[in-house]
Amino acid sequence: MSQTYADMLSKVREFHEKHEFSKKENNGHDMAYRILLTIEELGELAECFTKGKSKDEKAEELADILILTLGHSIAMDVDLESAFDIKMDKIMKRSAIRGDLGIRVTDYKK
Repeated sequence: MSQTYADMLSKVREFHEKHEFSKKENNGHDMAYRILLTIEELGELAECFTKGKSKDEKAEELADILILTLGHSIAMDVDLESAFDIKMDKIMKRSAIRGDLGIRVTDYKK
């Protein structure tokens, strides 16, 4: 199944509206809280690797991170699609460097 960014964003927006995340008393758009949820989901993805969980379980945790990220763009009122394009243009011009743990593409200089 192939979806567009707009399709995925619409589904996440519907989820936010269903649970009234934007209501102040629900704290669903508080970015400190949302970042903590993201860290929690990253931990669950890491656990999939450290505990040898299946590819399907890893995919589910990765989907959670994507859903949260799209939700962050809603909560912050950010055009994530445009920000993505701008960032990709920047990083495509960068050189790769090798660190102690592997290759990275960064502006960081040793």
